Amino acid sequence: MSAEPALMSLTSIAKAIAEKRFSSREVTQSCLNRIGQWQPRLNAFIAIEAEAALAAADEADTALAKGNVKGVLHGVPLAHKDMYYDAGKVVTCGSKIRRDFVATTTSTALQRIKDAGTVRLGSLQMAEFAYGPTGHNSHFGPVHNPWNVDHITGGSSSGSGSAVAARLTFAALGSDTGGSVRMPAHFCGVTGLKTTVGRVSRAGAMPLSQSLDTVGPLARSAEDCALLMGQMAGADPEDPTAVTVPVPDYMAATKGSLKGLRIGVPAAFYVDDLDSEVARVLDESIAVFKREGAEIVRVELPDQRQLSSASQLVLAVEAAAFHKRWLIERPQDYGPQVLMRLQNGLAIPAITYLEAMRWRGPALSAHNAAVAGVDAVIAPVSPVAAPTIAESDVGGGPGAEAVIQRLTRFTRPVNYLGLPSLALPSGFTRSGLPVGMQLIGRSFDEATLLQIGAAFQRATDFHDRVPKLA
Repeated sequence: MSAEPALMSLTSIAKAIAEKRFSSREVTQSCLNRIGQWQPRLNAFIAIEAEAALAAADEADTALAKGNVKGVLHGVPLAHKDMYYDAGKVVTCGSKIRRDFVATTTSTALQRIKDAGTVRLGSLQMAEFAYGPTGHNSHFGPVHNPWNVDHITGGSSSGSGSAVAARLTFAALGSDTGGSVRMPAHFCGVTGLKTTVGRVSRAGAMPLSQSLDTVGPLARSAEDCALLMGQMAGADPEDPTAVTVPVPDYMAATKGSLKGLRIGVPAAFYVDDLDSEVARVLDESIAVFKREGAEIVRVELPDQRQLSSASQLVLAVEAAAFHKRWLIERPQDYGPQVLMRLQNGLAIPAITYLEAMRWRGPALSAHNAAVAGVDAVIAPVSPVAAPTIAESDVGGGPGAEAVIQRLTRFTRPVNYLGLPSLALPSGFTRSGLPVGMQLIGRSFDEATLLQIGAAFQRATDFHDRVPKLA
């Protein structure tokens, strides 16, 4: 067992606390020690609640001593993206507009994790209103990548990716509307699950795009994501879009092998215009799947560029609609990039939006037909490893927008189709930056993705590697 509890996985530390090999206080203090060391370099937290966390940990230890166990995460300290409402807590949504907003309700996903016994460490940084793919934030400053602090974390779940990678929290809730779980997972070297639309309740989570938003975890492994999904997934009367499809045993799924599974490799788009090191990691990942018993087949997908464009259009309109009142009353309180993107959404005609929405059903049917013979499709999360904070800063020069557009081209099609996708740490560049691959699955079949991901992680150690504090 690691001498430093914070370095253990979520699954392992939950078991260690349950078996009283570590107290919740010891584990919480270990996380707080690392937060104290790393936070000045990373800017991953918006708020750190050390005293309250230790007090809650003591309560968890007292309850455990009396045999009163709340759930499978009893005494485990966690922090989450600062867009999940927690009654009585300030929830900034990464913005100036909500800098002092105190939630009166608690989001369903967060409440279900709390009901499992977790301890709150604080809240994590994010892109303003979850509307940015890099980790920049003009109000709270950029979040830094723990593998190289000059580089981005990806967004919008920037603090979640950075904090999980640096072992400041065992896992964190993120959200994925255009790639905001998978990009931080890829750039920071952690595991991130973009869930099927409707699989996890969105009640009490800050909305960005009503038809694209999904709630999902970032953690150190597929097994850890499975543990969290078992707590969060399922119907919710507070969210009519959360479906009543039965929740499988995600943890049991992670014990399965790759034998008999078929993994598709796209013939185009996801394999085009890749950085040479991302292309190398893709080839190496496919080799691992082959070695572990999966059959690799070529798949011809429909035009993904159209899906990406439609996703951006839907997101722009729905985000602008949600923000309309503030755009009229408080435009000066937005950061310049977010303000520009929201104003662009106001200019899109209603008929164009409706056409994009009407096309989703036929597009999903075409995709399902193309992948009917495979259990999942493998693709890079992004064609590149993390660029620097400077070169992706829209305020720093005219080339930044092209850099940003390239980052997101492989994530948006999945959001438009509403499908699940699991991002896995899959290798490193020669300069030491992580590279992630995504597994794109069938609707409501997160279990198969977690099975494949866990098998891949039993055969590799990329998810176990820990960045060093420079």
